[in-house]
Amino acid sequence: MITDILTALLVVAVVGFIASVILVLASHFFAVKTDERVTKIRECLPGANCGACGYAGCDAYAKALVEEQGVKTTLCVPGAQAVVEQISEILGVAVAESEVKEKSVAVVHCNGTCDAAPKKAIYDGMNSCRAASVLYGGANACNYGCVGCGDCADVCPADAICVVDGVARVDSRLCIGCGKCAKTCPKHIISLVPIGSKQVVLCNNKEKGAVARKNCKNACIACKKCELNCHAQAISVKDNLAAIDYEKCTNCGKCVEVCPVHCITAVNFEV
Repeated sequence: MITDILTALLVVAVVGFIASVILVLASHFFAVKTDERVTKIRECLPGANCGACGYAGCDAYAKALVEEQGVKTTLCVPGAQAVVEQISEILGVAVAESEVKEKSVAVVHCNGTCDAAPKKAIYDGMNSCRAASVLYGGANACNYGCVGCGDCADVCPADAICVVDGVARVDSRLCIGCGKCAKTCPKHIISLVPIGSKQVVLCNNKEKGAVARKNCKNACIACKKCELNCHAQAISVKDNLAAIDYEKCTNCGKCVEVCPVHCITAVNFEV
């Protein structure tokens, strides 16, 4: 009986040894050679796999940079200029100026909370902003505001968005500025603003003041006080809605002070 056991163990050991030899030989002769630059570039990328670069993820972008002609080194939005410099050093090319001048953060231009924006209907369908907005613009009285189903939160690779009191909110500390939420929002109320911005317009309603306020107590009334009091001419009211030109804005905060409905709000994304 002992002899049978030893024989079985020997057979298993021999088979295992032969199999390991075959695997080693196979890995040697059939190995796919990888350019070490791909690995180095992949290591310097943020790893968010957000797709903002236009590729499936960081692995695909790193491979494209090495193997394809004409791929820009400036496509990584979360990495910004720091990653551009690292990639350029690895590839041995001139450092290009990143198209992202300053880190950006996503902002939801809506403050139509449950208390501010009344309901015009009860939505009992698929939990999707896109699906809900197809039905008469959504359940809220304001057709321009956040639907609140969280499509933006579902696509956020950094888990930086959640729906609070009926409105999507972005945690600027987690946001990587990839812009996937802005592309996903069916209402187009999310945009990327420079992280150094000190004020934002939390409204997207383009109706006349009386109608806008009827549908949301926090809506812009297009009074133009912000525009008239902005010495840098960084604010303009177009289609009954205030908008900030962040390239001109000096962050003086005057617009926040004069806005009678407080739809222009002071923020501090850098905290």
